Amino acid sequence: MRRREFIGLVGAASALASLGAAAQQPKIPTIGVLVVGSPASERFWRLFQQDMRELGYIEGKNVRYEFRSDAGQASRLPALAEELVRLQVDLIVAWFTPAALAARLATHHIPIVMALVGNPVETGLVASLAQPGANVTGMAAIGAELAGKLVDVVQELMPAARRIAALANVPDPFSKPFLHRIESNGVAAGVTIDPIMINSSAELDAAFSALETERPDALIVQPSLPIRRVAELAVRHRVPAVSFIRDFADQGGLLSYGSDEADAYRKSAIYVDKVLKGAKPAGLPVQQPTKFELVINMKTAKALGLTVPPSFLVRADEVIE
Repeated sequence: MRRREFIGLVGAASALASLGAAAQQPKIPTIGVLVVGSPASERFWRLFQQDMRELGYIEGKNVRYEFRSDAGQASRLPALAEELVRLQVDLIVAWFTPAALAARLATHHIPIVMALVGNPVETGLVASLAQPGANVTGMAAIGAELAGKLVDVVQELMPAARRIAALANVPDPFSKPFLHRIESNGVAAGVTIDPIMINSSAELDAAFSALETERPDALIVQPSLPIRRVAELAVRHRVPAVSFIRDFADQGGLLSYGSDEADAYRKSAIYVDKVLKGAKPAGLPVQQPTKFELVINMKTAKALGLTVPPSFLVRADEVIE
């Protein structure tokens, strides 16, 4: 065999071997992550990645992420969801109701895993919790029920409370069940509920200034609002403000009572693992949280001049000093 022919055969064999090796390498799945921008979403993103690593998913090795946040502008969510679809991600993880709805509008084929999405049946994301029926499954927050429960929590903390305002994020479809449950619990408890409708974060300052006229005893905050800003305004205007997302208390709100988010995010990661291994969302029942926690920020309580009953402190899972 001539030397030139030999070299050609060796080169061809090497090329074929390289192609074969490339063909044998498994495709690395790409996960799109779509969130409503807030400090709480940062905690979700950190814990979710940690949970995925514990399941064996190492970024750059056997998984890739495409993270998208609306940066506090909910109107950006549809475009961000469409961008993830154009990137042909293998799965979308959606944190909070507006993100999940945007993802669902963008695709009926790519699997979507919810990470604490409020009332997914009422908002049309799934047909039912037991049988989601389409490309969406995951963790549902018991949001509306917890919003109503906060009326009882406020009365336990401040027995004299008779007027409670509810700060609702109008662009978020969850605002309707959020307000409905608060108003229902208010009627049962003999408490007047004053809804405050917020169409954009630019309206927050004016909304709090208006509270000076008819000051409520407390304020229940929908968590898809910019909670850090709301917590700051509540302290400045001396309004005891509560919500059902843990990060609200961390950011300076008076207290939070809601699901154990770390546990919920861990279960969301398990859903992702199952879908990546071939399970269909339609066949994976939606779960609701089973663990709950009460967190009170005593620094904020002192700033408001609020005396917290010892019995309430004993009930708290965590006290922020």
